[in-house]
Amino acid sequence: MYTKTIRILTKTYNEMDVITPEVEQAVAESGIREGMVTVLTKHTTTGILVNEALECLESDIAYALGLFAPEERAYAHARMLKDYGSTAGNPTGHLKSMLTGNHCHFPILDGAVVRGGAQEIYFCEFDGPAQRTILICVTPA
Repeated sequence: MYTKTIRILTKTYNEMDVITPEVEQAVAESGIREGMVTVLTKHTTTGILVNEALECLESDIAYALGLFAPEERAYAHARMLKDYGSTAGNPTGHLKSMLTGNHCHFPILDGAVVRGGAQEIYFCEFDGPAQRTILICVTPA
């Protein structure tokens, strides 16, 4: 198995960043010709999403996630957490992450990631800006 860690410094509270080129580069670096690639975010207020990379669609996705987890709700998580020594102000990030999921998988054939023509891999930030870590695992067949 080949693993690569990439780090992203997000710029805003909520954002979607296409990471398909980084994933394809990791697959090429691995030298693995047949197998699977898994992309995993290591944070509970971020997500990995596969969808078409259109600005209008990104806006629609953000809108729909905002309807599911609006900022102005009185969430139980938005309170003082003694174990953390601070206030938890990111309940919407956890909920949006639950919807997008924290990983995706794609097959690798002839050394290339097999995905639909419009499929792009997104890293989604729901509690930024922050330094984020993504793990790419390439496993041979």
